[in-house]
Order: sequence, then structure tokens, then C-alpha cells
Amino acid sequence: MDNKVSLLPVFNISRHRLQTDGKGVTTLVGAYGCPLRCRYCLNPHAWNPKTLEKCIMLTPEALYEKVKIDELYFLATKGGVTFGGGESLLHADFICQFRRVCGPDWTLTVETSLNVAEERFLKVLDSVNDFIVDIKDLEPAVYESYTGSPIDKAASNLKLLAENVSPEHVHIRVPKIPKYNSKKHVLASFEKLKSMGFQSIEIFPYIMRSP
Repeated sequence: MDNKVSLLPVFNISRHRLQTDGKGVTTLVGAYGCPLRCRYCLNPHAWNPKTLEKCIMLTPEALYEKVKIDELYFLATKGGVTFGGGESLLHADFICQFRRVCGPDWTLTVETSLNVAEERFLKVLDSVNDFIVDIKDLEPAVYESYTGSPIDKAASNLKLLAENVSPEHVHIRVPKIPKYNSKKHVLASFEKLKSMGFQSIEIFPYIMRSP
């Protein structure tokens, strides 16, 4: 058990989200930090140093005090707290500590690219209920061209996810990325994910943002 209390750099807390960031009614907690630099990033503030200056640094207990107001909604709908970003699994220690504070009844969900060190992913397995994975594309050249990072960590953690988490607790998003992946790439990613045992796979057109 971690003895050192973790602090979460929070730039946004969004309440009463329904079926958009996990099961039931959820509160989305946006935390600073991301290892990727995706060309059309929807949340560039999540890794902009200026954002960090404005973040609220919260302990697990402090976050619980802010979100527990919606506990009745969470329990009634099997919802809870979704950790987003940025990359939520950069804050694996915090998520584990938060689970001990909030107890076992809330659904905890992480939105992740899985591009983190293996130990961060493995650490949350006993604390997180559901995973929403933005896998980008499974073709290594496309992935690195778009994200600026190699696919190795994400691919390795995706395999571990398939081996350790039941398919009903995983939702994977595969975007059609203009100028980066083709229909052929998207279909290849889809087929590979299916072959790994994943069942909930969403293909969607990516919203253009300037690089």
C-alpha cells in the first residue's frame, strides 16, 4: 500500500454526464499530463504548461469531498467517477488511493491511450472497473506519425488489457484520422482488436483540429 498521499492536478470537474464517459451518471475529472502530442489533439490544454499553473492540486480525500454530492446518482445508475485528461494512467497511484477513499460501490472508469509504463497500467487493475481506450491506430508507422510516440507501450498494455480485463468492461475507440490513416488501416485495427477478444469497438470520424 502506498503511504505517500498523491496529488492530482485537476483542470476540470464536469458533473452529471450521462452515457458519455462510462456507465450511468458520471463525473468526469480532467487531470493534467499526457505523453503524446497528437496532431489534432482535442485537449491540448491537458499538456500545455500554462494549464498546470491553473490546476487545482487535490488529494484523494479532497476530490472525494467535491464529487460525493452525486453519490445517489452514482449508486442508482451504477455510475461514478471517470478519470480523463490528458492521460489518466499517469496518475495511477492517485486512482488507487481514491478507490480506498470512495469505497467499492462507485464505478471508476479511466480514459486512456495505454501509452504508459506497464507498471502504471497493472497498478490500477484492482481499483478500476472500466476502461475507455483511445487506441489511435494499430499500424506502428501511422501511430508514431500521428502521436509523435512509438506504439510499443500501448500495444503491450493492450495485450495485458485483453488478458486481464473482461471484454464487457472495455470500450475501444478507433478514429478515422484525416491525412494519417486510411479505411484500410482502420479496418485492420478493428479486425486485430476483435481477434484479441474485444467486443465494444467504436469507429468514428475524427474532428479536425489545427496541428
